[in-house]
Amino acid sequence: MNKVELLAPAGNYEALVGAISAGADAVYLAGNAFGARAYAENFTQEQILTGIQYAHLFGKKVYLTVNTLVKEKEFHQLYDFLFPLYDGGIDGVIIQDLGVFRYIREHFPNLSLHVSTQMTITGALGAKLLKEEGAERIVPARELSLSEIKEMKDEAGIEVETFIHGAMCYCYSGQCLFSSILGGRSGNRGRCAQPCRLPYQTNKQECYPLSMKDLCTIRDLPALIEAGIDSFKIEGRMKKPEYAAGVVSIYRKYIDLYYENPSKFVVSEKDIRLLESLYIRSDIMNGYYFKHNGKDMITLTSPSYNGSNDLLLEQIRRDYIQNPKKKELYAYVRMQIGEPAELQLFCDDIQVTAYEGLVQEAMKQPITKEKIKEQIGKSGTSFFDIISIEVEADDDIFLPVSTMNQLRRNALQLMQQKLTGTNVSISEQKEISEKNEISKKPSPMKTPKRNVNNGKTSLHVLVNTMDQFLTAFHSGMERIYLDKELLTKSAFDSITDLYTKSGRDNLPQIYIAYPYIVRSKDLTKLNELFQYSNQHNFIYGVLVRNPETIQFLKEKNFVKEIVTDTNMYIFNRSAIEFLKNYSSECYLPLELNKHEILDITGEFPLSTLVYGYFPMMISANCIRKTTGDCMSVPGYETMKDRYQKEFWVYTDCNYCYNILYNSVPLSLHTVFKKTVPEGYCRLDFTRESGGETASVIRYFSDLLNGNYYEPDYKEFTTGHYKRGVE
Repeated sequence: MNKVELLAPAGNYEALVGAISAGADAVYLAGNAFGARAYAENFTQEQILTGIQYAHLFGKKVYLTVNTLVKEKEFHQLYDFLFPLYDGGIDGVIIQDLGVFRYIREHFPNLSLHVSTQMTITGALGAKLLKEEGAERIVPARELSLSEIKEMKDEAGIEVETFIHGAMCYCYSGQCLFSSILGGRSGNRGRCAQPCRLPYQTNKQECYPLSMKDLCTIRDLPALIEAGIDSFKIEGRMKKPEYAAGVVSIYRKYIDLYYENPSKFVVSEKDIRLLESLYIRSDIMNGYYFKHNGKDMITLTSPSYNGSNDLLLEQIRRDYIQNPKKKELYAYVRMQIGEPAELQLFCDDIQVTAYEGLVQEAMKQPITKEKIKEQIGKSGTSFFDIISIEVEADDDIFLPVSTMNQLRRNALQLMQQKLTGTNVSISEQKEISEKNEISKKPSPMKTPKRNVNNGKTSLHVLVNTMDQFLTAFHSGMERIYLDKELLTKSAFDSITDLYTKSGRDNLPQIYIAYPYIVRSKDLTKLNELFQYSNQHNFIYGVLVRNPETIQFLKEKNFVKEIVTDTNMYIFNRSAIEFLKNYSSECYLPLELNKHEILDITGEFPLSTLVYGYFPMMISANCIRKTTGDCMSVPGYETMKDRYQKEFWVYTDCNYCYNILYNSVPLSLHTVFKKTVPEGYCRLDFTRESGGETASVIRYFSDLLNGNYYEPDYKEFTTGHYKRGVE
């Protein structure tokens, strides 16, 4: 059994040093761009390169987070950002954006690719897809159970990294638009405003139904280790260096204890209290490893931090940050008159020798062996501690102090190069990177020709009820997406009967909308959806919302059309290039503005959601179960924010997840007044009646014909179509 990696957060250089000193096997950090913690202190390029050197000195690793969605106009910066770090020995990158994933795989082929939890991989199918595309490690959704994680590792044959401690998101990571839509701060861009930590009114009571307790798995380490997880990840790049070092030190203690003697693994209450003294949010729990959801996972009363023990923080700072871990060396100095001064350094089985200056006969005051030891032993702010010095020297010799200092610096640099595998200094690496950049940097992508759907605009609809479907059918829609909720036998028999008996020409094409989240428990239902998808010639294709479904259809040799939904994010042309290998059409994400959409528009069909209550959160936890009782019957619940805005939450009991919808529908009708988006435009219907559905379809049909007037609904949002997100 390989020993599990303990992976620590590093929000700044102090946190990196503290975490490694406390026993971390690896750290993950962000540079000054492309990281999902935009408000963390983060690292300069020079600090990352120094951090890599420090980590590698002790056989530790450094992973770079490139885990945000990258707009097309930013993409040209990616190579400049990555190349010096790639050249400097970064051990891997953690990625959310499919386009970034594809780009790094192509231009940095030797770099280890880790799939971020932001990519929402929920099973072995998604893991297989990304492994085939070049991933070496998956950081799956935090909502997975331990058995699902083990199944993923066993079936996909890929490294798995999971969170073991820290703050928890209510939403499946990567599926949240709550902060983005309400305040313009996108979690997908590292700027989450955490609206899940605010109070909401549910069942006539105000509470914090979306605020998860903090994760703490210290007592569950044996089970997690035995499941074969490769890396244990601690959350917290926004937190202080003392947090990273303190949490690492305790988990290091118990991981080592388990490997030494599993039968004697017992966690002391004292250490539990210590963990609770390090920035814990009101209470702790062990996450989703052993349960699907539950009221006891939520901080209903208050999501505020308990604070920290100041004395404990001071002790952690002294132990791991002010006195960081250093590599211990032994030294041998030889100084003979008329010969260069010689310094040999020893570390384990590594030896280096440096020479400097010429030892002279002393004219006045000779240097003593004690003085030589004093100067050679001054390792200062270097990564080393010279703990023993042997001196062999002639009597009455002289060597300038500056020469002895240079001798020490030369020897320490040689030792660092030997231990880290680098042959040049950090400044020299930067210089080499800049020279090589000219020949290695890829040419910018040319702006593609815009030929979407031959300039034609067509209306499609997505329906959730039979009333909505019948309305859309009789309205002459070109394409109708059937939500999976309509795929009961009785409903599908009715639809089949309607198509069989209809005498109409040009009947609507039917596409089946697959679920937002697919877990291993859902594969039977997925197979049922697949059977529906293949049954009749009026079924033209499917709408997919996750990598699991893509791989599922791939393994089924599905030959009909595949359309990816808005949450399969295409922020750049590279992401389109990734998805075009698996789909025939992609829906534009909801966080790009009209100018950013034009940046990626080309010959590949891109479609636009122009009306509908869209999901702002997909969660494994359940509002109904948290604030009442689980009835195992799908339906809608409501909650109100502090401004009395009402949000509808659909409790999908078939796939056991919640969908939290925006309080008002997206509607781009004001855009139609100036210019109609080219390509396919979709109207999404959730809880609208048949009459409301007919009204919206008629309204947008009139808009396409140039007949502009105000819609029946008064409240709406244009989302980010005009302003976009940072």
